[in-house]
Amino acid sequence: MLLLLIVALPFLGLALPLLAERGGRRLCMLATALAPLLALGLLLTQMATVFSGQLVQAGFEWLPGLGLNPGLRLDGLGFLFALMILGIGLLVILYARYYLGEDEPVGRFYAYLLLFMGAMLGLVLSDNLLQMLMFWELTSLSSFLLIGFWGHRSDARRGARMALAVTGGGGLALLAGILLIGQVVGSFELGAVLAAGDLIRASALYPLILVLVLLGVFTKSAQFPFHFWLPHAMAAPTPVSAYLHSATMVKAGVFLLARLYPALSETELWFYLVTFTGLATLLFGAFMALFQHDLKGLLAYSTISHLGLITLLFGLDTKLAAVAAIFHIINHATFKASLFMAAGIIEHETGSRDMRRINGMWRYLPHTAMLAMVAASAMAGVPLLNGFLSKEMFFGETLSAGHLGGYGWVVPVGATLAGALAVAYSLRFIHDVFFNGEPINLPKFPPHEPPRYMKVPVEVLVFICLLVGMAPAYTVAPILAAAASASLNGPVPEYSLSIWHGFNMPLLMSCVALVAGSILYVLRQPLFRWYAGLPELDAKDLFEAAVVAVVERARRFTAWLEQGSLQHYLGLMVLAALLALTTGLLSLPQLGGSLGTSVPDGATALGLLLLAAAALAVTFMHHQRLAALMVLGLVGLLVVLLFARFSAPDLALTQLLVEVVTLILLMLAMYFLPAEGRKESTSLRGLGDVLLASGFGVLVAIVTFAILTRPFESISGFFVENSVPGGGGKNVVNVILVDFRGFDTLGEVTVLAIAATGIFAMLQGLQLFQPVVDERGRHWARDRHPLILSMLSRIILPMALMISVYIFLRGHNLPGGGFIAGLVTAVALILQYIANGASWVRERLPLDYHLLAGVGVLLAGLTGLGSWWFGFPFLTSAFGHFSLPLVGEFELATAMLFDLGVYLTVVGASLLILGSLGKLNRNVPGEEVL
Repeated sequence: MLLLLIVALPFLGLALPLLAERGGRRLCMLATALAPLLALGLLLTQMATVFSGQLVQAGFEWLPGLGLNPGLRLDGLGFLFALMILGIGLLVILYARYYLGEDEPVGRFYAYLLLFMGAMLGLVLSDNLLQMLMFWELTSLSSFLLIGFWGHRSDARRGARMALAVTGGGGLALLAGILLIGQVVGSFELGAVLAAGDLIRASALYPLILVLVLLGVFTKSAQFPFHFWLPHAMAAPTPVSAYLHSATMVKAGVFLLARLYPALSETELWFYLVTFTGLATLLFGAFMALFQHDLKGLLAYSTISHLGLITLLFGLDTKLAAVAAIFHIINHATFKASLFMAAGIIEHETGSRDMRRINGMWRYLPHTAMLAMVAASAMAGVPLLNGFLSKEMFFGETLSAGHLGGYGWVVPVGATLAGALAVAYSLRFIHDVFFNGEPINLPKFPPHEPPRYMKVPVEVLVFICLLVGMAPAYTVAPILAAAASASLNGPVPEYSLSIWHGFNMPLLMSCVALVAGSILYVLRQPLFRWYAGLPELDAKDLFEAAVVAVVERARRFTAWLEQGSLQHYLGLMVLAALLALTTGLLSLPQLGGSLGTSVPDGATALGLLLLAAAALAVTFMHHQRLAALMVLGLVGLLVVLLFARFSAPDLALTQLLVEVVTLILLMLAMYFLPAEGRKESTSLRGLGDVLLASGFGVLVAIVTFAILTRPFESISGFFVENSVPGGGGKNVVNVILVDFRGFDTLGEVTVLAIAATGIFAMLQGLQLFQPVVDERGRHWARDRHPLILSMLSRIILPMALMISVYIFLRGHNLPGGGFIAGLVTAVALILQYIANGASWVRERLPLDYHLLAGVGVLLAGLTGLGSWWFGFPFLTSAFGHFSLPLVGEFELATAMLFDLGVYLTVVGASLLILGSLGKLNRNVPGEEVL
């Protein structure tokens, strides 16, 4: 329950900033901070448990057969990320209160921030891979809202779209990879997956699994060549950049690397794919960062570089490298969030982020300058700061890169070069912004220090950089050990967090990087001139061109597909079915099976012949719509008789009522159509339709023969044996619908309610006026509602409702149930509309059919959720026998509540559709009839 609260609190607090916005920014900020503050407090209560190496879990069974068992897991790795998400999130909430403009919707911004925070918490604390994927996608959607918060700016819209497209595409690949992991392991639960590393690596699917999972990781964590979305996401407000691009969204990918490290690592394929992707990203990001003129652009490319560093460490495939990766995750989150916030302060006070203009800020923003210089020094890896410690561990691990043989020097040389570039772009951040002469044409001048509390988040993060850098063993050691142990799924190797390790190769590499980076910055002007001469190539242009090309091809395909012809659509569907069936038949060694065929009795044969003749007659009579509709009703009636002939009373009742509702629906629609349909365009088109239909009919007959002549094991025996002891009902069909296959039924009634709402929405703005005359020019009778029909309908209604209740109550043991009862009620009520008019019915029966259908779906869903409360899987039903005086013994089952939900949904959806289509506007304004 505690873990569930930690994840749920940000979602529960979504409405608070929206409600508190009218009370001012301060109240809005405090209301927003309430949920993460409570979640952080709950998280810290588990610190001692996690640091002792224990695992905190919470979960329940939902659909165990599909591996859908939602659960939460708090170990050292989850604790570390949850702490960063909540801690830095609280600092960003405080910072955003001062950053956002007075006219900006701060309540909406905070609501988006809480949505993203909850998604990230769900991701890092998930104990099920499918559940983790759900939160993974939610982070993409919520980050889209945050990046595109300034929707009036085209660059923000493009950046948000780009981020969503790239990370969403990676999410699809990750989905495929997770499904394959579940296929190999037999479970999606994290504990089972982490324990099955040998099984996964031995599987023939391992290369495909690894590539798919890494695609998800690389797109989320902006690895080369999927890096391009991150610089363009800088169009977001700076609080978003400080949160998403330091500790949360971009870290989701490396979190997944750390989480699945025991299951997917320890292979050459892992080493080469992860190591060289990380190395390429590390070098490319560092190189590009040096030449950026936009302050946030420099920080964006440096983020890409540091994410490459972390990825490279995981790729080296040693336990100590994994420890170093997690250590750098912590350090990067602190110094990069503080740098983004400092950049936001500078932009807030000067109106610009162009480093060619914002010079000499030391004179105007001395406090901010000091904080930013310390954070930038940590980013460069200067001693006595946290970045130096993890970079030194990084340099040391690159020296032991395996699998490269005589090319083992490539990784450490590349790492040292990237370190030098990091020093150079960090020096540029410090020198160009805070020194380097006077400011040039600033939109706001003179700048001054921001409000006191706007700097507090930066101060807190910089203080952590100093504290960890000077006393790592007393600050970061416990949480680092716990997180590394959880990532490795085992003991952590020995390592030292001392500031001084003596003169060794990692120290030499650090010194070389510091000296070379300083020289590189001093000699920057020739480099800048060389870079300016390079052809301008932005992956954004390639992305935009790809989007335009895809949209254009989709438009052409849609124009060909959607021609407005039902004949065309039906032909395509039949053709697709033909191809699918033919493919299946070609794989069979022979058409017929070992079972023989039987000759139907005379009555059944006659019914089948009449059914075929009636169906054929519909095709010949389709120009005369009313006659064709009557024959179509005959087809339905013959199907009902066949169901009854083969002892399927539930199906027969359902089909009969569906036919009645369908006939009413089609009659209402035909009122607005010509009496005769138009002729086919060409005889050739008609011949094509005949051939297609005939081929499909023959093929279906062949498939039916192939299936029914082969022996198969029926599952009907299971349902018959378990209907009473397992579901408490003798009507096997109803027990299947509301118990054994209740989840299917829930999906069906949900679709029915959605379809009804969609039809209502389409018809809402449609004004259907009653024609003055019919197609022959005759005036309509003045008596719209004949007295006999009206009186009969009023007599029929209570009888029909009584029958409906009877069918509903007996459905668990005899033919009936909520669906059939709902159709009976719907037919009885629609008869009232036909016989008495819409206005008359609404005056006496003011029902909201939207609400009725919604309550039905909600009741069915809540019945399933109720089983969770008692620790059973979703939609598990219970039943019992009770006794009352005079009544005697009777049975009650929770499935009755589910069936009641089905009943309400069917009634609401049916009347919503029929009422919308049958509503007419007379020529008299404001008067409606049916």
